[in-house]
Amino acid sequence: MSEPLVFLNGRCLPASEAKLNIYDLGIVLGATLTEMTRTFHHRPWRAEDHVARLYRSLKYAGIAVPLTREEMLAKTLELAESNARLIGPDEDLGIVHFVTPGENALYAGSAGGSRPMMPTICIHSFPLRFELWRHLFTDGAHVVTPSTRHIPPQCLEPKMKNRSRLHWFLADREARTVDPRAIPLLLDLDGNVTECAGSNFVLVRGDAIVSPTRRNILWGVSLETVRELASSVGMTFEERDFQPFDVVNADEAWLTTTPYCLAPCTRINGMPIGDGRPGPRFRALLDAWSKRVGLDIGAQVLGG
Repeated sequence: MSEPLVFLNGRCLPASEAKLNIYDLGIVLGATLTEMTRTFHHRPWRAEDHVARLYRSLKYAGIAVPLTREEMLAKTLELAESNARLIGPDEDLGIVHFVTPGENALYAGSAGGSRPMMPTICIHSFPLRFELWRHLFTDGAHVVTPSTRHIPPQCLEPKMKNRSRLHWFLADREARTVDPRAIPLLLDLDGNVTECAGSNFVLVRGDAIVSPTRRNILWGVSLETVRELASSVGMTFEERDFQPFDVVNADEAWLTTTPYCLAPCTRINGMPIGDGRPGPRFRALLDAWSKRVGLDIGAQVLGG
């Protein structure tokens, strides 16, 4: 095998042969539920948690799939083992699940009729490109709060990880007019900090790690890892509303996400957070995370 395999609708096939129909509601309506897992030493990490969250999202969205959670997890591990053979020993994979309601042959500009559909189910992987995130570990992230606001939980349940993300595309474009490397950090309608497009956001004040409330964000598996590790580095973890004012006056701020786990955020809207450099609390938490997975995460991202 010279190219990675993709699991698509019950079959494993080469990535170049994996295609979606133009009438798939993932394309027509942007109706797609998704998850992303990563490997450490080529082994999927917390895949059970990601698959469990996917099935909670599917249940809420009313999409019934022909695979049980256990079968989905088994297919995930099988695909990861196969595709890991194509990468180097120091590389790792990102593993993506996505599910759509399926193809609508009656599509004519709307959701179409009530004809039964079979959901589209896909699992695929790709090598993680750590060079994309090296500047985060050396300089820290710069987050920008654009005019585009977070979709209120009354309109779209944030516990579902989905790809209905045109608002994130617009927010990203706006943030990059300020700084080509800026990451959009969306506020809710009341001006509270929520999350970034691909990561959760937390601030640090003294010994406390503070996250936005889970009613307003997708509670990430990586954010849960931060919560679990907090006590091991002498810190507490709390959830509450906070605003950009609090971020500017924080000691540190972090991004947490599956691909690179944890990164320092050193600026917001051009203003420094703390002393404007990655802080000691970040290093302590990242060290604890590295110990937990048996791999130096910072060295992997930095290419060391």
